[in-house]
Amino acid sequence: MELQIRNVSKTYTKGRGGEVQALKNVTLTIPNGMYGLLGPNGAGKSTLMRILATLQEPDEGSVHLGNIDVVNQPEQVRQTLGYLPQEFGVYPKARAEELLDHFAILKGFSQRKSRREVVGALLQKVNLWDVRHQKLGGYSGGMRQRFGVAVALLGNPKLLIVDEPTAGLDPAERVRFLNLLSELGENSVVILSTHIVEDVSELCTRMAIINKGEILHEAEPLEAMNALHGRIWQKVIAKNELAQLEREHTIISTKLLGGRTVVHVYSEETPAMFDPVQPDLEDVYFSVMADHMMAGRVADSQGGQQNDQQANEA
Repeated sequence: MELQIRNVSKTYTKGRGGEVQALKNVTLTIPNGMYGLLGPNGAGKSTLMRILATLQEPDEGSVHLGNIDVVNQPEQVRQTLGYLPQEFGVYPKARAEELLDHFAILKGFSQRKSRREVVGALLQKVNLWDVRHQKLGGYSGGMRQRFGVAVALLGNPKLLIVDEPTAGLDPAERVRFLNLLSELGENSVVILSTHIVEDVSELCTRMAIINKGEILHEAEPLEAMNALHGRIWQKVIAKNELAQLEREHTIISTKLLGGRTVVHVYSEETPAMFDPVQPDLEDVYFSVMADHMMAGRVADSQGGQQNDQQANEA
C-alpha cells in the first residue's frame, strides 16, 4: 500500500489579516516501510502530519492511502491509522494496562478475551509488560513514548505516523525507542517526522527534507550521501577564523570539538588546507538547507533589483 500526496497546500491566517503558508504544493509518494520527513522546527512537518492523520484538511491538493481518499473519507482512514503526536496526554493516575484496555474498547475491541490478548501482546511488544500495573504518572519519558506506540498500534494500522518521537529522551531510552520503531515498518507505511538527523539515518529507507512548507529534496539516505562523495571537506579552526572562512567557502555546518571549531564545507574542487571527509546524512541535510538559503537570498536580491528598476522607470 502506498501513500500518495499530491500538490498539498495549507495556509494559516494570522492576526490583523496576515497569512502564513505552512505547506506549498507538497507532492510525495511514500511506500511501505520507514519514511523520514526531516526538517527544522516550523518547517511544516506537523501540519502535514495532521493532514495525513485527518485532523486538518488541506486548502488544495489530494492524499490517497491505497484506494482511500484521506481528505474525503476520513472515517475509513481512521480505521487503519495509528498516530503518535509530538505531545500527547496521559492520565497520570491510570495504570498502563487499564488505560490501554480502555483505548482498545474505543478502537472497537468489544470482546473482553480478545481485547485482553491484544493489550497483553502490545505491552510485551513495547517492553512495558513488567510495569503494566504501574501508574503512568511514574513512567519516564521514554516509557510514556512506548505506551503511546502501543496505543497507536491498536488494530494493526496500515499507516503509522510518528511526530518527533525522540525529542527529550535520554540516550538509552532513545536507543530502545528506535529499536522498537525499526520493527514496525515491515507491513505498514510508517512516517517518522523529526528534526533529528540521526533518527532518519538509523531507521529510514527513504526520506524527504522539508523547509518553509516546501519539499527541498527526496531520496534514499545512502544514495543522497553517495551523491556528495568528494564534495565535503573538513577543517579544525580557531573560532576567530570562522568569519574569514565564511567569506571564502560555502560552509554547511560547524560544531565544537575539544574547544575548537570543526567546519564542513561543500566544494567540487579541493579547498586549500582542508581534508576530505566521508559524507553523512547531516552533510546532506545541511548542504540542502544551505543551498535553499542561498537560492532565497538570490531571489530576494533579484526582486530588490527589479523594484529599484521599476522605481527608476517611474
